[in-house]
Amino acid sequence: MALVPRKEGEMGESAVTPVVVIDNDSVTMQYHVESGILEHRFHKHVWGATFREALDRGVRVLGERGGTKWLSDDRANAAVPQEDTDWALQDWFPRAQRAGWKYWAIVLPEHVIGQMNMKRFISTYSQKGVVARVFDNPVAAMIWLKKPD
Repeated sequence: MALVPRKEGEMGESAVTPVVVIDNDSVTMQYHVESGILEHRFHKHVWGATFREALDRGVRVLGERGGTKWLSDDRANAAVPQEDTDWALQDWFPRAQRAGWKYWAIVLPEHVIGQMNMKRFISTYSQKGVVARVFDNPVAAMIWLKKPD
């Protein structure tokens, strides 16, 4: 998978231009090389194959690049269907941990049901060692991820 440079300032804050992992009408994902942060932004409600492909690509990038931090901007997303929730908890999460994921900054969905769904993920992943914090906006989330300790 080739990563493509993105113009500085198009998503999040970075002194070095991040590289694009995915950029389509559903999700933008990029990797900030200097900080080891993978950042995704869902542009609409994402589920099924689109949801799984995005998360799988993120895990591959973390593993290949040695990243440990993930910023999830899920403001435009809604509740994840049960089938995708089960997949994320049982299949995706163990692979993400093995890839090196340790820190998670989350901007919650605007929809209350989506917030409840994400809080379940936060609770489960936190109990298994991921340091997670919720933010109102991706800029604050990025600032924390740069120095999470």
